[in-house]
Parts: sequence; C-alpha cells; structure tokens
Amino acid sequence: MSSDNGSSGQPIVEVRGLSKFYAEGEQTRAVLDGVDLEIEEGEFFVLLGKSGSGKSTLLNLMSGIDTADEGAVIIAGTDITKLDERQLTLFRRERIGIVFQFFNLIPTLTVLENITLPLELSGKSDGGKRGRSLLEAVGLGSRAHDFPDKLSGGEQQRVAIARALVHEPALVLADEPTGNLDEETGKLILALLLKLTRDAGRTLVMATHNPEIVPLADTVCQIHDHQLIITKRESVKELIL
Repeated sequence: MSSDNGSSGQPIVEVRGLSKFYAEGEQTRAVLDGVDLEIEEGEFFVLLGKSGSGKSTLLNLMSGIDTADEGAVIIAGTDITKLDERQLTLFRRERIGIVFQFFNLIPTLTVLENITLPLELSGKSDGGKRGRSLLEAVGLGSRAHDFPDKLSGGEQQRVAIARALVHEPALVLADEPTGNLDEETGKLILALLLKLTRDAGRTLVMATHNPEIVPLADTVCQIHDHQLIITKRESVKELIL
C-alpha cells in the first residue's frame, strides 16, 4: 500500500480460517466459512454488501463482540479468539474504537462525559483535556455540557466518533456510521471520520451498503457465498457492484 494513505504495509488485522454459523430451525446456515484476510495498518478498509451479507458479522468478530465458531482473529499481534470476556473488554478499551449506526450515547451523561467514559473506565485521569480537544476537532466545542437529546443526529454521531477515538485506538471499526443520517449529513460525517483517522494514522474498517464510499477506500471486501472477494486500491475504480 502506498505511503500517501498512511499505511505501513504491516497487517494490524489477520483473520485465519474464520467461520461463523447460525442455527435456523433444525438447519445451520454459514455466514462465513473458512475465510482469510489481512488488513494493513493505516488502511481505510470497506466491507461492502447488502443487509444480511455477513459484513456486520465479520466486523463484530473483529471486535470480539461476537464469537467465531472456527478460526482466529489476530489484532495487533493478539489472538482475540483466545481471550476471555474480561480480557476482551480490556483489550477493546485499549486497542479498538467502535462507531455504531445508532450512536449508542448514554442519555444521562453530558457530551463530554460520553466522550471521556472510555478513559475513565481505564482509570486514566487526562480524559477532560483529551475529550475537549476532540470536541473541538469535530466542531462541537461549545456543546460539552449538553445532553445527547439536545443534539441532532449528525451531532450525536460526531460525539460517537470522538468517543471512539478518545483512547487513541490502533483500530477503528464503524458499522454503517452514516446509515441513520440524511445524505448530506452522512457525507460530512464520513469526511470527518476519514480525516480524523488518517491524520492520526489509524486503521479504519467500515461496514456499509453505500457504493459511493468505494472510491475513497484503500481496499474493498465483498462477501459472496460465505467467502471474501478482495479488491485493492489500484482496482477499486473498476469494481462492478
């Protein structure tokens, strides 16, 4: 991967022989079946597909929110499939930031308190300074003491992005981060998320059904028949959706 996107050429995510099955009545349905994947440090990696294609499942397996039936998921050298629940929680607090479609802000906490919560849970005392800096970066410096219900959808997603980045994770996972926003707001949120992650040299993995994001990606991954089809940057423009 070229240096203009911040990639070091080293994989931060390694997926080995990964399988996930779901029970449907008396039958078992495969969502992923023995897939392999590498994501380089600093990449913008897009999981593209319709609802039900398995992209969110793959994202959840990368975060450890879901459990694989077979195979390994290695994040920054750690096989998270071998971690117990407590170890996974601690690992996510240190290494992974997550942006959800529906924001998942805590309504009883202020904007700043929502952002700094990951640092407080990790026992770090510099949360206020880091949180305010990120609030300024997402254009909400004056809203620190407001509650989430006072914000628009786009503003809430900006807060969610700041929360995902506050602990300086190596890997940022975003599940349909613009899916609950109007088109114009969605474009602004995508541009902001890309800028903040690339400026900091973070790896961004995004699940989306929006083909307009494809030209911005370093790598696009589609899931067909439980297998991954990978398209690298040099061929992304030729991708037929």
